Amino acid sequence: MKLNIAELDQIPDEGVQKPDAACLTLPETVLQFGTGVLLRGLPDYFIDKANRQGHFKGRVVIVKSTSGGDAHAFDRQDGLYTMCVRGIEHGHKIAENIINSAVSRVLSAKDQWAEVLGLARGTDIRIVISNTTEVGIQLVEEDIHTAPPASFPGKLLAFLYARYQAGGAGLVIIPTELISDNGKKLKLIVTDLARFNKLEQGFLDWLDRHNQFCSSLVDRIVPGRPDGPALGALQTYLGYEDDLLLICESYRLWAIEGDPDLLSPVLSFAQADPGVVIAPSIEVFKELKLRLLNGTHTLSCGLAFLSGFDTVRDAMEDEDFGNFIETLALGEIAHAIPIALPEGAAKEFGTKVLDRFRNPYLEHRWINITLQYSSKMKLRVIPVLLQHYVLKGTPPDAMTEGFAGHIQFMKPTKEEGGKYSGSSRGLHYPIQDDNAAKYAQHWSSNDPVHAILSDMSLWDTDLSALPGFESAVKKALITVKEKGGL
Repeated sequence: MKLNIAELDQIPDEGVQKPDAACLTLPETVLQFGTGVLLRGLPDYFIDKANRQGHFKGRVVIVKSTSGGDAHAFDRQDGLYTMCVRGIEHGHKIAENIINSAVSRVLSAKDQWAEVLGLARGTDIRIVISNTTEVGIQLVEEDIHTAPPASFPGKLLAFLYARYQAGGAGLVIIPTELISDNGKKLKLIVTDLARFNKLEQGFLDWLDRHNQFCSSLVDRIVPGRPDGPALGALQTYLGYEDDLLLICESYRLWAIEGDPDLLSPVLSFAQADPGVVIAPSIEVFKELKLRLLNGTHTLSCGLAFLSGFDTVRDAMEDEDFGNFIETLALGEIAHAIPIALPEGAAKEFGTKVLDRFRNPYLEHRWINITLQYSSKMKLRVIPVLLQHYVLKGTPPDAMTEGFAGHIQFMKPTKEEGGKYSGSSRGLHYPIQDDNAAKYAQHWSSNDPVHAILSDMSLWDTDLSALPGFESAVKKALITVKEKGGL
């Protein structure tokens, strides 16, 4: 039996939370750019929960911009998917299976752009959410009247312009991409792109005054769909097949920056769960998560993968690597977060992060964390490394080893059609990074480490100029090669 609306009544009630019939017919009030598991596992989780409690009363239309993945799975399952929430809270095991009904449908930007613009001209959409990876929020000077524009900001601007022309109300726009001040940056890019397209002053005024671009931070580990035996066991227990099933931890946070009095009436899903925080400033939330969770993940992923660990849990269960991750998080990163924090906040949050990494119910694969590896290093790690040098003036041991792991992981051994792969322990792995060709060029030079560290286009700074860092990375690279069987 496949998961879909027609089969809901046939699915046993025991062991899974099913949506009420009323949840399946709610109006489409949210436009979401991205089908990824993080959006489905966090914002869409809150929306579904609020719908069940009667707080929100709206569903999500997803715009799919990429060619990867299976959009037809959403059609086959009527937008339904199962969330298997696993974790430990306050010493108690959390194991919940929830059929999420927040998604109404998925539209292809390439093939159904006219339908997307039709939503702009309607009155139901009130909120826009996005997660297009860190590289998605960039200014691409393009004609927004193409069908569709290539970039996410271009698509968003086209949607907003169609709404303005139809006399529609402004929207609350919440990017969740993990970059600092994502809402402010997105607004600036959209405004610059509007000027590039010579859109009228009336629209620019409407864009500025009637639309709220809110910076936000999302924090939940969502490994996604489990592999083979684990998936089979889950579907046998549930009594149905689900091509969109995902696993996520119980911890959850969506911090949204803005005036609570203005935003709360629109973002009424916040009433359903304390994991949604609307506050005038989310700086502390952002820095703790960005540096201690994401930064630790990023500095560990290449090294852990090359060392033979498939998942975060596998690495944490290894005494030596577990100690490395703990030293990295609590011994180095926690002391070099580049903003003032409340006393003890970094240690408290870092300790929770390590507990989350040890979650016995998650299979969070290191190879998935390496997606857009170089941009993650730049955004999540470099500010901490530079702050460490401000405080100490010497290379940090664990960060240096993590950086060496990054450089080695990014060494390509094969290229086909512009796609690069590396090799470790006799196996090939994908290098899914917009800068893969640049790393390939540097690895073909006489001094790859120097070429990579000194590349200002990668880091916006010359890392080879940091006292002792280049020699320390080269030394660490020898150890990395030994661990990776290279």
